[in-house]
Amino acid sequence: MNPAARELRSFRAAFPALEQTVYLNTASAAPGAAPVVETLRRALEEWESGAFSSRSWDAAGLETRALYARLINAPASSVALIGSVSEGAATIAASLPAGRIVVGEREFRSNLFPWLALSDRGFEIFTVRTVDGVVPTEAIVSAIDPRTVLVAVSAVQFENGYRVRLEPIAERAREVGAFLFVDATQALGALAFNVSTLRPDALVAHGYKWLLSPRGACWLYIAPERLATIRPLAPSWRTADDPYAQLSGGPLTLPSDARRLDLSPAWFSFLGAKAALELLLGLPSEVIETRCLELAAQFRDEASALGLRLAPVELPSHLLGIRVAEPVKLRDALAVRGVQVAARGPYVRLGFHAFNDEHDVERAVAALRDAIR
Repeated sequence: MNPAARELRSFRAAFPALEQTVYLNTASAAPGAAPVVETLRRALEEWESGAFSSRSWDAAGLETRALYARLINAPASSVALIGSVSEGAATIAASLPAGRIVVGEREFRSNLFPWLALSDRGFEIFTVRTVDGVVPTEAIVSAIDPRTVLVAVSAVQFENGYRVRLEPIAERAREVGAFLFVDATQALGALAFNVSTLRPDALVAHGYKWLLSPRGACWLYIAPERLATIRPLAPSWRTADDPYAQLSGGPLTLPSDARRLDLSPAWFSFLGAKAALELLLGLPSEVIETRCLELAAQFRDEASALGLRLAPVELPSHLLGIRVAEPVKLRDALAVRGVQVAARGPYVRLGFHAFNDEHDVERAVAALRDAIR
């Protein structure tokens, strides 16, 4: 067995849920990994006994800043700790000059509503229409014009797994001087990212999906050259160089780095996130991406052979949608057969993480074949 195969087998063993089910619903929420669950269990025991240190919990959460930075090849000083994608979007929205915003019409609402809410502040919101259920790269690029002040895009579209080509979008945004906001929630953790080559102005990812964390841990990368232009959404005791040095009184002096945008982190969420990111970083990102894409391609071929209609593909993705007449009915039929997927819009949606394997593909295809008879 080669080293990568051994690493993947060890990684899979960290997820007890896989002993009972074929879990293909990480796009909704990841199953609990043993190191993450154990970390939370210890924290609950400490809390219950009163033998806990809130400052220690806080410090553990702060360590996720550097871990997230490693995942995207960024300096830790460019990463802010927040609680949700909508908080990250609202932070940017509050600092934008009036102008045109370009966003896909089928974006998940956390990456849509903060921009739509700007319409009563003099912004023009241009929603890019879907083509065959997806928003392709070229449609986004074509919508960006010299009036555009921000482009908001998901690296992978949540409903059906459609993956855009971020590079031409980033290039066009730079041409007109627009701010590029990338939601990587449905990609980071499964796909490799490098902000030093992509050069987005902001990249956000909530941790409870492909980053294997509890809900409530989210990170916002801001390009260093943009930091000075972004105002904190909710200045608090956290938005200081040393939050513990002084807990009362002023003045308000913001850090020069991304800590100026921190929101007070939920202890348990970020404690679990630290364990999750450490687990994820134990595998090379290239190994994870290759595994996820190989399994998804294998499943896509099998599903196509069954005559099923799949969402279009522009770039290979770990997440995919099967278009059916009754998605909820098929989702429930697969659940009865031990396969966990989601129903989103007209699609049954499923995806592959590095903890999945070829047997999961085989069992899912068999369950699908049986369910559609």
